Amino acid sequence: MNLNEHDIKATGHVEIVVTDKQGKIKETRSVKNLVMTVGKAYIAQRMTSGSTQIMNTMAIGVGTTTPAATQTALSSEAGRVATSSFSAGGTSGNEVTATATFPAGTGTGSITEAGIFNPSSAGAAAGTMMCRTTFPVVSKAAGDSIAITWKVTVS
Repeated sequence: MNLNEHDIKATGHVEIVVTDKQGKIKETRSVKNLVMTVGKAYIAQRMTSGSTQIMNTMAIGVGTTTPAATQTALSSEAGRVATSSFSAGGTSGNEVTATATFPAGTGTGSITEAGIFNPSSAGAAAGTMMCRTTFPVVSKAAGDSIAITWKVTVS
């Protein structure tokens, strides 16, 4: 997997300011910090539990617009379902896995995009979109179902 500017990274920056008893700034320092493996695992865990606003729905659509980090919705949503599972794990606990099945009659057509959202309300602009991808056409007839497993690593 090649890393690019859209991959999730947890980075930090610390600013240290020393003031004297009169409140005059004596020294200022700015340093980078390292986010620990357990910290990354914590971020992944918070994405999956502890809140009513977890990323608990997945949507599919027929849009072909290239994914961009500023997008907030699928280009053309065709169907949305609740995730059947959404959990943190992986070797370091920093991998989130989401699974969903789009049953017969939900999201039919020439499917070319998918996204993960919160909350579980329907509509192209509903909820916060965590991830979006596009792919070559997957034809879904009215009687077909599609199962999607999505992995996100906090690195």
